[in-house]
Amino acid sequence: MRREGVALLLAMALLAPAAEAATRWGWLGVRIRDLSEQEMEEISKRFGLREGFGAVIVEVINETPAAAAGLRTGDLVVAFRDRPVVDTRSLQRAIASTTVGESVNLTVLRREEGRRPVQVKVGAMPDAVAAERVAAEYGFLVRDPEGQPELGGARPPAVPSVAAVLPRSRAERAGLRVGDVLTEVNGRPVVTLDAVREALLAAGPDGPLPLIVRRDQEQVMVTLEPVPAR
Repeated sequence: MRREGVALLLAMALLAPAAEAATRWGWLGVRIRDLSEQEMEEISKRFGLREGFGAVIVEVINETPAAAAGLRTGDLVVAFRDRPVVDTRSLQRAIASTTVGESVNLTVLRREEGRRPVQVKVGAMPDAVAAERVAAEYGFLVRDPEGQPELGGARPPAVPSVAAVLPRSRAERAGLRVGDVLTEVNGRPVVTLDAVREALLAAGPDGPLPLIVRRDQEQVMVTLEPVPAR
């Protein structure tokens, strides 16, 4: 997986009580990334901002709240409810904590039109996305197995593996590695990506999160630590 792809996917962070249902987490239906230093400088000069900031929309998913509101690929979100958006993390947390069905005002910079307001009705986060966000909060990503099927046959069954581990995350501190094959998540045996997602949603992002992985033909137990008390 390319480095920028991993960075984009790992730009998903969410803190929510484990008992809170995924359908209560707000969602827009966009993929976003942070600005590069060059983009910050360009935006500062072009729009007269004191400092370049915001989250760049790199994809608007079809048939989502973002698409219905008219958000576009390339839009730079600089404010949420008139509060500055300094990076992807702050925007994701703001959206996720918004009540499903509530309309919110965003301020975007659009290359052809400059600064403009956009009102979006926040939707419910799909379970698959919520599960990815739970994993990302611990600091890892999961992917489907990549084995090739035999000629004329179906792909052999296999369990998902760890695709990326975020530096300085709970996953890295626990010793989770890229390529580890997940066999058990939070006490639940897992044999498919859907099973992993269900286990992650049931566990929630606060932890601790015990995992059993297969590594070099050995079973290894890894426990990701809970969120530090504040």
